[in-house]
Amino acid sequence: MKEIPSSSWLQDRPFKEVTVQKKELLKPDGRKLWLYSSVNTPLEHGPAPSPSSEAVNANPHLRWHPLRGEWGTYAGYRQNRPFLPPDNYNPLAPTTNAEFPTELPSGNYDVAVFQNRFPSLSLEAHSPPESIVPTAPGKGECEVVVFTQDSKQSLGTLPLEHIKLLIDVWADRYSELGSKPDIQYVMPFENRGVEMGVTLHHPHGQIYAYDHVPPVPALELENQKKHFEAYGRGLLEDHIRAELEDGSRIVVDSETMLAFIPAFARYPYEVWLAPKRAAPSIADLTHLERDDFARVLKTLLYKYDHLFEARPLFPYLMVMHQAPTDGFEHPEAHLHLEFYPPYRTPDKLKYLAGTELGAGLVAMDNLPENTAKDLQAVVVPEF
Repeated sequence: MKEIPSSSWLQDRPFKEVTVQKKELLKPDGRKLWLYSSVNTPLEHGPAPSPSSEAVNANPHLRWHPLRGEWGTYAGYRQNRPFLPPDNYNPLAPTTNAEFPTELPSGNYDVAVFQNRFPSLSLEAHSPPESIVPTAPGKGECEVVVFTQDSKQSLGTLPLEHIKLLIDVWADRYSELGSKPDIQYVMPFENRGVEMGVTLHHPHGQIYAYDHVPPVPALELENQKKHFEAYGRGLLEDHIRAELEDGSRIVVDSETMLAFIPAFARYPYEVWLAPKRAAPSIADLTHLERDDFARVLKTLLYKYDHLFEARPLFPYLMVMHQAPTDGFEHPEAHLHLEFYPPYRTPDKLKYLAGTELGAGLVAMDNLPENTAKDLQAVVVPEF
C-alpha cells in the first residue's frame, strides 16, 4: 500500500479549467458507471442498467513465471464474456428496452466508463489457489471506456471536440484510479479490429489499473530513469529531438505534439504519439497540449484508415504509457501512445513468430523509413 506524500502527483496539475460534466451511478449488480459530457451539453440519463442483476464476484489471481521473473493474471470466468454478438444485441449501446438491458442507460451524454463485468484484475481479489508456482490475488481495476453512443463511429471519425472530451476522461480516470492506495500504474488502451482480438465492435477502449508496474512499462521506466540520472534530461524527450532533426519518420508534427514511426519500430506501421516536452501523464497536459493531442490523434487515425483502400477500418492496438501512480515524482516518465498495427501490406499481416516470441528479438522486413513515407503520403483534410 502506497503512502501519498503531501506534495503528491495529485496536486498542482497544470490543467485547471473545468470542461467536463461527470455523474457517477451504481448498477444493479454493484458495479460503478460514470457518464461524461462537455459543459455545453446537458447531462441527462435514465437509471443505470446491467445485463445481469447478479453481483459480480470476480476473483482473478496471479501466477509467477519463475524463468522470466514476472507475474501473469488468470481469470477463467472471462471465457463467458460476450463474443461478437449479433447486431440486434449490442452490450455497449444505450438501453432501449428495459427487459433487455445493456451496460449503458438511455440519455444525453458523450462518453461512458464502467467497471468491467469480466475483469482480469479486481481490488476484491482474495484467496488465490495453490499451485506449484507462487500465486497471489489479482489486485487491480478494469474499466471499459465507451467512446460514443454511436456504434457506427470509430475513435478516428469522432468530431475533434469529442476526442478532446475523451482525453479529459482519460485524465480523470488516471487521477481517480491512481489515487487508490493499491494502484501503482494506470494504462488506457484500445484494441481495434477482429485482427487484434476485438470481441465487441462498438467503439470502446479499456483501462487496466495495476497494483504494480507491469513488465513492459517497468523496463521503459528503468531505462528512462538511467538516462535522466546520467544526463538530467528525459530519454524520450532526447529521442523526439533526434527524430525531429532526422525528419524521415515524422508522421504528424504540431506545436506541442509529435507522431512518428520510431527508428526502432517493432511493427511496420508502428507509430508513437507524444508531447514534445516530458509531460509525465495525460493529467499533466495543459489545455493547449490537450487540444494538440486530440488533433494529432485524429490526423494519425485518418492516415491509418486511408492508408489501404481495401482496409477502411485499420486495425491496431493503442496503449498509453505514463508515470506510475505510486505517490512519488517520476521526472524520467514521458507520456506517449504506442500503436501496434498488424499489417505489413494490404493483404499481409505481421505475425510475431519464433524469433520474436521465443527469443524476444524482433525481425523486421519493412524499414521504418519506408513505411513512414506511406503514412506521410496520405493527404488529411482540415479538422
